[in-house]
Amino acid sequence: MTDEAANAGWFAGVEPGGDGAREAIRNGSAAEPDAWPERAVEAGVVDSEDDYYEWLHEATVAATREAVRERERADDRQLVHAIRTVDDLASEVNELAERHAEWAGSLFEGSGSGVEYARSVAGRETATPVEERVVSLAERVVDLAEEREATRAFIERQAPAVAPNLAALAGPVLAARLVELAGGLEALAKMPSGTVQVLGAEDALFAHLRGHAPSPKHGVIFTHEYVRGTRQEDRGSAARALAGKLTIAARIDHYSGDRRPELEAELDERIAAIRARADAGDGGESDD
Repeated sequence: MTDEAANAGWFAGVEPGGDGAREAIRNGSAAEPDAWPERAVEAGVVDSEDDYYEWLHEATVAATREAVRERERADDRQLVHAIRTVDDLASEVNELAERHAEWAGSLFEGSGSGVEYARSVAGRETATPVEERVVSLAERVVDLAEEREATRAFIERQAPAVAPNLAALAGPVLAARLVELAGGLEALAKMPSGTVQVLGAEDALFAHLRGHAPSPKHGVIFTHEYVRGTRQEDRGSAARALAGKLTIAARIDHYSGDRRPELEAELDERIAAIRARADAGDGGESDD
């Protein structure tokens, strides 16, 4: 905005009720405060100061709504929606597959469980209305399972584009899970590594704070091979090392977006050193 436009006010050249007011509120600025309601009346933009404040309110609400819509369309928000969808589908598939196995077992010879059993029943010939319903349920189980896998595949493609360093270190699905638990990539980037380390272990953390359990050493990052695959005595160290690098990766992804392969090499070296303790006869201090 030019000095002349700023001095004229955000409302200069803007028609009340149009999109221009929203854009002026979002993008406008002024060097210093001024009696803007009075200026607007003097300029003939509005008839009264009450009209000014009503217009300002409408424009501010519209600008906020647009900002929310843009935020929801952001790539990291799509990862959040996708990982939550995978979770919901997994729960639904498991529950329906169990129900289907119980029902189908009462009608057809043989038995089974899970999605594979549903696949064996789906599409088979039916002789009664009851069999039609059981076969139809089997088909729904298969459809939901395929949708779950398709959404997971979307995450595996999308996460490296949204958070390349985080996805490289954590794997696409765990990266999406961390973004979801944090509430977005920006929120994750602003977290200290100690918080990232225990994301997903909130229940255990609250129990610890109430004095009912020890402090958790890791949250959802336990699913990473570098934590899960490290001996129990050294998992705390492995979790800290991983969380530290994940935090750096999230910050790079959010603030610059450039790829840093050296993060992976540094993490590999650190984990190798931690795991070498076992080969050295417990040369390191246990922290789990």
